Amino acid sequence: MTPTYVLVHGSNSASFTWGPLQRELALLGHRTLAVDLPGHGFSAGFQAAYQAPQDLAALASAPSNQAGVTAAEAVEHVMDIVREVAVHGPVILVGHSRGGVVLTGVGNAVPELIERIVYVSAWCAVDLTLGEYMQEPEYATSALNDVGGVVVADPAALGALRMNWRTADPTLLAALKTAMLEDGTEQEFFAYLNTLEPDESLDAGTEKADAATWGRIPRTYVRLTGDLSIPLALQDRFIKEADALTPDNPTDVRSLESSHVRFLIHPKEAAAILAGLA
Repeated sequence: MTPTYVLVHGSNSASFTWGPLQRELALLGHRTLAVDLPGHGFSAGFQAAYQAPQDLAALASAPSNQAGVTAAEAVEHVMDIVREVAVHGPVILVGHSRGGVVLTGVGNAVPELIERIVYVSAWCAVDLTLGEYMQEPEYATSALNDVGGVVVADPAALGALRMNWRTADPTLLAALKTAMLEDGTEQEFFAYLNTLEPDESLDAGTEKADAATWGRIPRTYVRLTGDLSIPLALQDRFIKEADALTPDNPTDVRSLESSHVRFLIHPKEAAAILAGLA
């Protein structure tokens, strides 16, 4: 039976980010479904203060629809979608960036419903949690460490992360471009920023890969060799730890020359990799 690719976005993003890749996969004859995690997409919490001209003081205090949203809710949401899709054939579950946390949770819970799990420069927690990996040497070089200025509210007070992607600060914009799309044009960078949502859940979860369930699923890790957000050394650590956990089910490793998001904007090569997994 023909598989369906279920696509899970990363932080501050939505199903819309997968549009170009879905188009390429459709041209190759493949069926896809892009997920909006809870509080994302058309349910995202945009504020009038986020519009132009911006009211940064109001933006910093306006309530967030991501306050209290948990990683477990995101996992449950994707599990429900996977259950529906699996009725029609095999499911290839694909995640990017923080979406990898959801992939692992779903794989732990319903391995029998997943034909293959695919991490595209995504968090794949095996020995540590996401938060713990962020304290490790492999993450120390992440260019995301230089973009703290994009946060415009106290996360503890708001109960969520709020970013101002519409900043005009040239230093911050340069740092964001380095972190996300160093290999793209300025126009592509601004277009991408305008697909992002200001609010994200504080809860990244603590779930780690379970050898008995997640470990049974064939998996692929697509390394993005130019990624400065999730450094290549950290991506390789995820792969190494996963293979140590399940030596009889080693990771199928692919590499793509791309920054953290270039493959979403120019998706032809990524689509070819994914199509080859069907």
